[in-house]
Amino acid sequence: MNAIEDLVGEFARLPGIGRKTAQRLTYHLLRGSRDDARRLARAVDRVAAEVRVCGACANLSDMDPCEVCRSPRRDPALLCVVEEASDIPAIENSGNFGGLYHVLGGRLSPLDGVGPEDLNIRALFRRLGDSVREVIIATNASVEGEATATYLQRLLSSAADVRVTRLARGLPVGGDLEYADGVTIAEAFAGRRDM
Repeated sequence: MNAIEDLVGEFARLPGIGRKTAQRLTYHLLRGSRDDARRLARAVDRVAAEVRVCGACANLSDMDPCEVCRSPRRDPALLCVVEEASDIPAIENSGNFGGLYHVLGGRLSPLDGVGPEDLNIRALFRRLGDSVREVIIATNASVEGEATATYLQRLLSSAADVRVTRLARGLPVGGDLEYADGVTIAEAFAGRRDM
């Protein structure tokens, strides 16, 4: 296999990148300078060498514990449970959460062979000491995400003395009702609040 096809193949292995996009990325790099390509290679190599799983929350970071867990400004009484470390930046960018995180490392998916023992649930219960007063479940609004949220809610309410909440669901800002699906509209009605 030649070098171009090898790089196209590697890009195509990435999630959300099809063969056409992989080809565009490859030829974009080839049109750029060698320094651009080397900078990208160094960044990929550095991530592979330096990033690891935080021992406290399972976030990905080049520090252990991660920046969030190390911050004295974070409220340890609030614990937000997410499916993957890649969910944390979206919550952080909102600027509305000042607690800590717990990464499950996936979601329940019996069809894919992912059960409770495959997720980072035991570590979640070890973190529920006297200081945690609320666990916010922030799994995705997929069938698997909802099943995971329900499973966690049942476990937490029977085993721990903490408040268990779920992120509200509904219509996005700037969204039109005519384009929203029925489940989204139903969630928006269920999560409505006084004005």
